[in-house]
Amino acid sequence: MDPASQDINLNSPNKGLGVDHSDSLSDVPVEGAVGNSASPLPPGLTEEEAEELRTELTKVEEEINTLRQVLSAKERHATELKRKLGLSPLNELRQNLTKSWQDVQTSNAYVRTTEKLGEWNERVTRSDLYLSASATLDDITHSEAYKKTQETLSQAGQKTSAALTTVGTAISKRLGDMRNSATFKSFEDKMGNLKVKPANDYKVVGPRGNGDAVSSPTDTTPNQENPPF
Repeated sequence: MDPASQDINLNSPNKGLGVDHSDSLSDVPVEGAVGNSASPLPPGLTEEEAEELRTELTKVEEEINTLRQVLSAKERHATELKRKLGLSPLNELRQNLTKSWQDVQTSNAYVRTTEKLGEWNERVTRSDLYLSASATLDDITHSEAYKKTQETLSQAGQKTSAALTTVGTAISKRLGDMRNSATFKSFEDKMGNLKVKPANDYKVVGPRGNGDAVSSPTDTTPNQENPPF
């Protein structure tokens, strides 16, 4: 391999490899970019100022971490105090909601909205259309047709109620007359005197032949004239 084509920079990772002479200049350090080739400094900022800013940033991040630890310890302490006081999360939520609603009611937006709604209501009630509609409604309620219609409906309701009462009374009277009638009493007496006879009380009757009658199962008296022996 030609020694002239090899990288002469001993600190380069490409040493000993064949590279172009134009690329070999990238390994030469540039003034003002030593140690900061990954993030070049903004224009007008020196290396000393950048170092001071990095130091201050480190201190601020350490303070933030310290404050986070202190805040976490304070939150744990507050939770322990609430537990000892018997303040449950539900009660705390209710208190927060109540306080939030009070804050809303005392806010300027809520007050202005309430005042605006009141103004709109007053304008509507004082408008000619609203007054005309109210007057028309009053005229209707005080008109003779409205009164006659109301009286007719009231009378119809009273007549319907009276008719239903009359029908109920007539049905009750009719049922009472039926219970007191002779036919119903006779039927009731027959149903009360009806008794079911046992099965062995019934006689089996069959056709008679040669003058012989079939005896009843209840007739267990033996014939003395014709003994079995």
